[in-house]
Amino acid sequence: MAYLSPSQLQKFQEDGFLVLEGFWSADECVAMQRRIGEIVAEMDVPFHCRTEFSTQEEEQLRAQGSTDYFLSSGDKIRFFFEKGVFDEKGNFLVPPEKSINKIGHALHAHDPVFRCVTHSPKVQALARSLGLQMPVVVQSMYIFKQPHLGGEVSPHQDASFLYTEPLGRVLGVWIALEDATLENGCLWFIPGSHTGGVSRRMVRAPAGSAPGTSFLGTEPARDNSLFVPTPVRRGALVLIHGEVVHKSEQNFSDCSRQAYTFHLMEAAGTVWSPDNWLQPTAELPFPPLYT
Repeated sequence: MAYLSPSQLQKFQEDGFLVLEGFWSADECVAMQRRIGEIVAEMDVPFHCRTEFSTQEEEQLRAQGSTDYFLSSGDKIRFFFEKGVFDEKGNFLVPPEKSINKIGHALHAHDPVFRCVTHSPKVQALARSLGLQMPVVVQSMYIFKQPHLGGEVSPHQDASFLYTEPLGRVLGVWIALEDATLENGCLWFIPGSHTGGVSRRMVRAPAGSAPGTSFLGTEPARDNSLFVPTPVRRGALVLIHGEVVHKSEQNFSDCSRQAYTFHLMEAAGTVWSPDNWLQPTAELPFPPLYT
């Protein structure tokens, strides 16, 4: 079983992230890639829903925060695309399967392959070794990081978008389905940056307001020398504390950097902010991790 050793647990607590190489087999990675290929082959995105993904604040608010397609995606499987892949009429300028940035945000709930991965005995054992008593799954995404098109993800904290009271209750689980290298956009972290609180928050506006979200606070300028690159091999699992600062660079290589990621929240004694863009619904409450 995938229990953490005392030294691994200490490293995660000190750094705010932890790499577990070889957590998933090559066959398990292939199964996820094969299933996502089937989902992409069947995708049908209406013209008015062709939303580009960005983490730059102004672009993010314009492209996602003001669109119902994004704001209502928490309990659905929806498609988000790289910048510059549509013409002015919404037609694809590159093949659709090469233009997609990510699929989210409820693969864990609606697809049997990703449900089994998310709730696997290995993941449950890992959560127990972290001391999680009542973890629930709040969202999931498949990230493509396309060759030459995969854009940078600017420095951020996951808790900016998935805010809880008290803080420290959100955990990211990031699964490398291909090698993540310096050339194709591996993750970078600032070790220990999970102890300083949250710099900014994306909050959802009242129903009927425009834009649909806004930011409270600002992302501070960060010294690039503080970031540590974290290349990993296919099959690695990376644990990401909700407040640790991390980023990834643009993919300039010929190789994609596919990953499946999901977020857990410790539900015991935790309040999920009613201002978060993502909210549980009657149709899809946050499902318990332990089955």
